[in-house]
Amino acid sequence: MRLQFLAIWVLMIGLLVVPRAQAEDFFDESFGNFQEELENAKEAGKQGVFLFFEQKDCPFCARMKTTILNRPEVVQFYKQHFVNFAIDIESQESMVDFQGHETTYQNWSEKVFRVRATPVMLFFDLNGRPVAKYTGPTRNAQEFLWLGQYVVSGAYQKMPFTRYKRQQKAQ
Repeated sequence: MRLQFLAIWVLMIGLLVVPRAQAEDFFDESFGNFQEELENAKEAGKQGVFLFFEQKDCPFCARMKTTILNRPEVVQFYKQHFVNFAIDIESQESMVDFQGHETTYQNWSEKVFRVRATPVMLFFDLNGRPVAKYTGPTRNAQEFLWLGQYVVSGAYQKMPFTRYKRQQKAQ
């Protein structure tokens, strides 16, 4: 019995020591010029750009960050295939969009992408064209990985994400 207690204690301490990814590890640093970010994505051999539209005090955004975007397998997959940026939809900071137009994050979010509720996740191809949009939090890390795979595989050109997700569940 004492040996079992010791084994459980060692296992629990080990879990506390294992470094865990943070949501900050998921996102790349941006200087607000998405025309340049697109070029960086091309040079790095990425398949596109992923934008996570969020706002302060959004409980669903916070849940995504604390339960999904900090998972090592999620960080690894998205870093391998995309450059990833968080967009504050309330920010009045200046930025340059994919076409080189200067605007603010708030205007870009509201007027161009019609983001009203968060989170909204948008994937862009290497020409700066939106290819997939998902509104609301994903249920779990697996669904979020499927969302990324849906874009990487090109399945977004053939079917809606709900059908792709059903096919993945059936496998």
